[in-house]
Amino acid sequence: MPAQAGRWGRFSEHQARQLQRQVQAKEERIVELEMENAVLHLRLAQCRGMTGEAGSAAAGLCPRCLEQDPPRRSTPPAAPQLHRRVQVGVQKLKQDIKALRASSLAAFRACWEHLQDGLSAVEAAVQGAQLCHQALLAWQSKVGQLERSLQEADARYQLEKQKRRVLHNRLVELKGNIRVHCRIRPLLPFDKEFGDPASQDSSVPAGVVHAIDDETVLVKCAQPAHPLINKTYNFERVYGPEESQQVVFGDVCPLLTSLIDGYNVCIMAYGQTGCGKSYTMLGPHSKEERIPPWGPHSDLGIMPRAAAELFRLIAENPSRRLQVDLSIVEVYNNNIFDLLAKARGMAASGCRREALTTKDARREVPLLTREPVHSAEDFVALAARSLRLRAELATLVHARSSRSHLIITATLTRGPAAGGSPADQQAERPPLEGRPASGSRGGASCGRAPAGSPGAQQPKEQVHAKLQLVDLAGSECAGVSGVTGSALRETSFINRSLAALADVLGALSERRGHIPYRNSQLTHFLQDVLGGDAKLLVMLCVSPCRKHVAETLRCLGFGARARQVQRGQASGGSPAPRKPR
Repeated sequence: MPAQAGRWGRFSEHQARQLQRQVQAKEERIVELEMENAVLHLRLAQCRGMTGEAGSAAAGLCPRCLEQDPPRRSTPPAAPQLHRRVQVGVQKLKQDIKALRASSLAAFRACWEHLQDGLSAVEAAVQGAQLCHQALLAWQSKVGQLERSLQEADARYQLEKQKRRVLHNRLVELKGNIRVHCRIRPLLPFDKEFGDPASQDSSVPAGVVHAIDDETVLVKCAQPAHPLINKTYNFERVYGPEESQQVVFGDVCPLLTSLIDGYNVCIMAYGQTGCGKSYTMLGPHSKEERIPPWGPHSDLGIMPRAAAELFRLIAENPSRRLQVDLSIVEVYNNNIFDLLAKARGMAASGCRREALTTKDARREVPLLTREPVHSAEDFVALAARSLRLRAELATLVHARSSRSHLIITATLTRGPAAGGSPADQQAERPPLEGRPASGSRGGASCGRAPAGSPGAQQPKEQVHAKLQLVDLAGSECAGVSGVTGSALRETSFINRSLAALADVLGALSERRGHIPYRNSQLTHFLQDVLGGDAKLLVMLCVSPCRKHVAETLRCLGFGARARQVQRGQASGGSPAPRKPR
């Protein structure tokens, strides 16, 4: 408003100066006209004098001369007309001056009124500015109070966050560091093709495996010339044939919170071939070459859902700056093959890896390819590209029987730039001891990867936690699956590795001094998961068919032994004993 008042004042002064210049110009014009009038009066007097002299001369002439040349009648002088014109001009000028003075006075009064209005507006604006300043001071004080309250709330939030982490870990431990869930697949059309009586005869109950409740499985089977089977098994969670993929993942999801908190997590699918392990872990396989290749979203398995949840949790707390690296291997015929190296176009013989045990009793796989992923889509796309290279074979039991154990490992790391303050790092460090140290990164070749490459060794990175998704190959009976030749050899390796896994869990449950991890590349690769401090979830997948009841009982017995494992101090072919929890 002071600026507006200044503009009004400058406008009034400018208009007043213009009016003064106009008045001065009119006055100068009046002076010029008066001088011109005086000149005209002078010329009129001269004309009159000349006219008098001419009259005197004419009076002295003789009559004869006058008769011969009578005197011409003089024309009336123009001086009176000119005088009248001058008077009219002067009067008009006086009227113009009078009108100009009236308009100037009116303009001056209008400017004065505008100036008074501007001054009033400036005063009102100054008063409003003072009120706004007072309000601003009050709001600044309130903002300061809110900032202090926000700092206090943030401090309480960090404290509650640490308490929540501890309580969540205790809850997971109360449920068991090794948790066993059981999922019963529904009867499928191909069960009829293999002559299962439960699927053909309506008088026979549909299936021999039933979910009594959320924690109990009943196996009831009566066959001619066989003893009656009527056994119940209890697990942490039992899913009936009608349970959806979303319900299954709902019980897996809390483990990803433990993963973000810094605990290693492993989810393992175990069971007979054709019982739904790959469906549970990956979803239904589609022949179309698209990403994801496992059918509609509602049928997605644990792996793609876990990838989406993992990156959602990372995005919720970007201050951690966690990075995700992916490695994918298959254990085929008791050999470890790097599927990511295969996906890069290398020969299968050049992608073989071997699990080693370090001096601190930790397992690592040198030269294993790890590729960074930045979203769930990248995670799923990379996994899909590698899974196309997995060994598969059609058998009498399953048209796409997996002939290898698939292990997908997502490693969460925190680089030097993402460490934050020492206090923050200490707050984020999980309370468990014996966490795996940073492993070496391997390139696509069997030699050492060059520095700066995606597979080069990164000694400064800090491993935050690891997520392992394991889709085991299914145990099978050669007489039922009908395999021969090389496929029979694959079946032998599969069954032996699964037997070695059962031996390891049995030794852990009995607290033996020696744990036979090295009896199989599978158990050696999973050594940190089975005997370490990871949160392990075993998903038992069983078939309800009567003809598979023997394999079903074997699978449920495996799960019952796994529930009895209380992991503590143990050693198994390692140079140093493990630290107790």
